[in-house]
Amino acid sequence: MFITLKNAIPMSVWYMLLSALGFALMAACVKEVSGLGIPVMEIVAARAVVSAIISYADIKRKRIPVWGHNKKLLIARGVVGSFALMFVYYAVTTLPLAEATVLQYLHPVFTAVLAFFFLKEAIQRSTVACIVISLCGLFIMIQPNLYVESAIQYSWFSIGAAVLGAFGSAVAYIIVKKLTKTDDSSVIIFYFPVVAFPIAMIMLGSDFVVPSLAATALMILVGVFTQVGQVGLTKALHCADANKATAYSYVQVLFAVFIGWAYFSEVSVATTVIGGGFILVGALINVLWKR
Repeated sequence: MFITLKNAIPMSVWYMLLSALGFALMAACVKEVSGLGIPVMEIVAARAVVSAIISYADIKRKRIPVWGHNKKLLIARGVVGSFALMFVYYAVTTLPLAEATVLQYLHPVFTAVLAFFFLKEAIQRSTVACIVISLCGLFIMIQPNLYVESAIQYSWFSIGAAVLGAFGSAVAYIIVKKLTKTDDSSVIIFYFPVVAFPIAMIMLGSDFVVPSLAATALMILVGVFTQVGQVGLTKALHCADANKATAYSYVQVLFAVFIGWAYFSEVSVATTVIGGGFILVGALINVLWKR
């Protein structure tokens, strides 16, 4: 039965599901280590160190050139991705996990539009259906914050950071899609932490905090789970159009809702549950449309 299911679903979907789970676990670790007093920039820097080591080892295993071919575009991907990551981490540390993830997942919408203009990728009907239904789910989930009298209110600055992170992620995905034609996925992933580390250290300045043993372990896990997410994402983009592949990543929202409830005791309100259901339906339509 599992083999039948595996053969029925494209490999790009499996890679994106792996990516979504990796990023969900990464976000949970970021939220936890932030609660131990570690600044966001320090978390970004630590994540970069771990990711760089793993990526470098993978490049050596493949015996390919470390610095790739399209260096300008590789550096651009690193810069855009670094700032997007900072926005995302800030949102994760200041919002409930489920809500932060939901706002971040506006990026498939940005990706589809950017891919249409810059990659000349046609937006398929299944992708449109997925985006429309999923955006309805997103609207339902953030609706409590739109009413002044609501008991649930979040910082609009944090919400703005999540949206900027989503847009930055979409730009990075478009660059990654272009880079898959010239460079190996391991090289693309390697450039991200190499560029992110110096940027994060400069912005951290004198705010460095000596981490405890628990905080150190969590920051290592941030890097490990990020690597899982990056590998899945890069391979998914290599197997499918950018606008279609990233649409599957909505499943991370469901992972975040579960982790937020199980570990952080964040009880999801009715709007979160209903909106998450819409997102799941949208993802299934996109996966099963042609079948």
